[in-house]
Amino acid sequence: MTTTLDTLEKKAPASVPRTIGRIGLGVILVFAGLSHLTFARGDFQAQVPEWLPLDKDFVVLASGIVEISLGGALVALPKRRALVGLVAAAFFIAIFPGNISQWLTRTPAFGLDTDSKRAFRLIFQPLLVIWALWSTGAWRALRRSK
Repeated sequence: MTTTLDTLEKKAPASVPRTIGRIGLGVILVFAGLSHLTFARGDFQAQVPEWLPLDKDFVVLASGIVEISLGGALVALPKRRALVGLVAAAFFIAIFPGNISQWLTRTPAFGLDTDSKRAFRLIFQPLLVIWALWSTGAWRALRRSK
């Protein structure tokens, strides 16, 4: 019996450019996750919105672990690439309020010390969502499954 997930994965196209994109995104996520846990911890804490009722360090550590896990899954689980792509895209959407908060509160971090630099950075979060959906074939698989 084929499950909905198996059907979705079968409809997720794979190609050399998509594979390179998926693995590249995975490597970037692992690196970013490791930086959450080590050398960039303070900069990531600056992005946690004040209104979020959680400890900033906990949020940074937890999101770092999620990024490492997603990055590893993008590389190591090609047969589940569509599912991982959907989860990665959802993660990028979930953390976007932190980027907006950094811009609105004018919080400097990662060298983003002007309003224009912080605003320009906002463009990249939707691009990460698109990258995750395209490189894993999740976008097309969802359209084909209807």
